[in-house]
Amino acid sequence: MKIFNTLSKRKEDFVPIEEGKVRMYVCGPTVYNLIHIGNARPMIFFDTVRRYFEYRGYDVNYVSNFTDVDDKIIKKAIEEGVDASVISTRYINECKKDMEAMNVLPATKNPLATEEIDGMEEMIGKLIETGHAYVAKDGTVYFRVKSFEEYGKLSHKNIDELQSGFREIKVTGEEDKEDSNDFVLWKPKKDGEPYWDSPWSKGRPGWHIECSVMSKKYLGEQIDIHGGGEDLIFPHHENEIAQSESASGKSFANYWMHNAFLNIDNKKMSKSLGNFFTVRDISEKYDLQVLRFFMLSAHYRSPLNFSAELMEASKNSLDRILTGVENLRDIQVKNNNAAITDAELSNLEIAKVLKDKFVNSMDDDFNTADAISAIFELIKLSNTSLNEESTVEYANGLLNIILPLCDILGIITEKKTEILDSEIEDLIEQRTRARKNKDFALADKIRNELLEKGIVLEDTREGVKWKRS
Repeated sequence: MKIFNTLSKRKEDFVPIEEGKVRMYVCGPTVYNLIHIGNARPMIFFDTVRRYFEYRGYDVNYVSNFTDVDDKIIKKAIEEGVDASVISTRYINECKKDMEAMNVLPATKNPLATEEIDGMEEMIGKLIETGHAYVAKDGTVYFRVKSFEEYGKLSHKNIDELQSGFREIKVTGEEDKEDSNDFVLWKPKKDGEPYWDSPWSKGRPGWHIECSVMSKKYLGEQIDIHGGGEDLIFPHHENEIAQSESASGKSFANYWMHNAFLNIDNKKMSKSLGNFFTVRDISEKYDLQVLRFFMLSAHYRSPLNFSAELMEASKNSLDRILTGVENLRDIQVKNNNAAITDAELSNLEIAKVLKDKFVNSMDDDFNTADAISAIFELIKLSNTSLNEESTVEYANGLLNIILPLCDILGIITEKKTEILDSEIEDLIEQRTRARKNKDFALADKIRNELLEKGIVLEDTREGVKWKRS
């Protein structure tokens, strides 16, 4: 199995730290709003990576965090007049709903930054003791970038280039920095912000230290794979390496994987351009299985362009696969238990070659686009060879090859059962009663049940309207 390593800028053979096991950390979202489709790409891709490792027999410890203390969370909390934890808890729950709808498996652990403050203080203290960090007059703690000789090895930048072009915005207190490249490990609180006591000031951790500490706690000082979007390469992942390796004296992650950006109609997604879509927005038009299929239709290191036309194409392509599987299941029901024919045996041998094509594609830096192509060839083989005389053994043989491959990609092959209009009206009536009784939890549950069945509700002045997605 080969993985393109951002660190070396080449494909490398995957050799785990511990035989048969994979330790994998993927940076999760900052939870101040519903996740957008840009967030969805790494969620879906790295879930697929995890699934493939498990298919290959690895025991995967998959950790993905939620950043639940951040300037954006605090800003929204102030706007709503609530505690920051109310905002983060709300959007963690909403994120988990979207992830389930995209068939993203729960991580082995989803740590929260606010629950790991002690570990962050401990690592920061160690970095200060060893001269890798220092405390400014106002209680801010900075990492001393020049103390880490290999700084820039992931992003392939050098410190001289960074001197004039560092991305971080100047904030109060930065005049106390020894070097403009030094980054924050701990920041003093401002009025109205959540804070924790520390030896340096009442405040909160910087973003970068959070992931280093959570990765260390749940995976150990050295991990196999660290992943995320390419926007995290610098400064976030670069800074993670600097602080983690300075604290431990060991190599942090052996393989760094980064997915490329998602564009909307060939433009960068932006609220100001009006082309910003949440996963929930997409769920009102499509089953999120379509979004997942779309995300895997291109290689993860290639930029991906989102458009209505490409989503429709993905919907049609996914339907071809689901219909092909349904046709095979129809043969099972017909229960033709005659002996498998020579022609069917020959086709199963072809199917095994196509299965190998799928595996070879995934072994080559998780090329999901070519893996999907192999599934289409299997479906074509099935569709062109099935007839009224096809045997159950043949149908089973094809399904035993196709279904595990679909599962690696997170494709749910059972078509959703059709819900009758009368059932919809009954559920809407139950939801309306729940809302009148202020049982909003039940009302949301009913809305989500209908959404899973492909029914989108819209609350209007005239009452509740619904449509099939």
